[in-house]
Amino acid sequence: MKKLLGAWFAGAAMLSLSATASFAEEASLILNWTPGADHAPIYYALDQGWYADAGIDLKVNSGKGSGLAAQTVGTGASEFGIAELGTAFVAKSKGADLTAIMVLYANSPLTLYWKKSSGMKGPKDFAGHTLGNPPGDAARVLWPAFAKAVGLEDGSVSFVNLAPPAKNPSLAADRVDIISEFYNGHDAKLAAFGDDLASLRWSEVGINPYGNSFIVNTSYMKENPEVVAKFAAVTQRAFHACVENPDPCIKSLMDVASGLNKEAMDDQWTRVKELMADETTTTEGLGFFSGDRIQKTYDLIETYFGVEKPFDPAESYTNEYLDKNIKMTAN
Repeated sequence: MKKLLGAWFAGAAMLSLSATASFAEEASLILNWTPGADHAPIYYALDQGWYADAGIDLKVNSGKGSGLAAQTVGTGASEFGIAELGTAFVAKSKGADLTAIMVLYANSPLTLYWKKSSGMKGPKDFAGHTLGNPPGDAARVLWPAFAKAVGLEDGSVSFVNLAPPAKNPSLAADRVDIISEFYNGHDAKLAAFGDDLASLRWSEVGINPYGNSFIVNTSYMKENPEVVAKFAAVTQRAFHACVENPDPCIKSLMDVASGLNKEAMDDQWTRVKELMADETTTTEGLGFFSGDRIQKTYDLIETYFGVEKPFDPAESYTNEYLDKNIKMTAN
């Protein structure tokens, strides 16, 4: 009898596990780019089985820029994504059905780099020099806002078209005087230029639009609020865990993404933590948006990128899926 009961319970347990697996909600997340340090918490949560435990069978796909991520989520081809918020706003104004549910880069990653040996000490000295970046680079489109903030006249800086991989070599060879880059790659610049490197983050001069953020297809969110809540809860928990102890998170990243250098990923994660911390994320909750900052981000995008069909930015985001008890550590 005991053997029969034991076999029955074992069978029931297997059926229960099978049922749980079969009822897991399939969902996909498209990254803004190929896997990097800022994505490590996602892979850590997958390794720990946190998404699966929450009933989500999550598939993570590499991306090719925020524009593609915003479009993919906006059409419903992917339920979740990561995109630079300004780019997501532009896509939303063109009909993309998306909502921001958690900020990753609470501070703008936009940074300018130049060599001290050029004689330039700061933005006041940029006039008459060249700045290298791709034509569609956010730093180029938003340049008038930066120029106004630092007191540069229109046309005082000449732009040179550069592909992203050519930025460092061009600056090193003096083919351009300044380059624009994201701050999470700051340590790679330090390694390349050493004490000759000079830099300025745009947030230091008051231009601080929200950067990379988690977005969800709005229709999917309305139809599956519980799944979205579970996704946000796991993701917020994972980022907090990796802030506390990054080593296992970087390991999870390295296990799935070939060709990455651990030291470089460690450095990048340190910078990502700086980008994650602002007054709202450290007091309201990790990943929380500020309504005032959302409005300012929208206004900046409307002025310099253009908004095809205006919308209320207050309806473009929500903090309702995040836990106020989980806060970002202040730098």
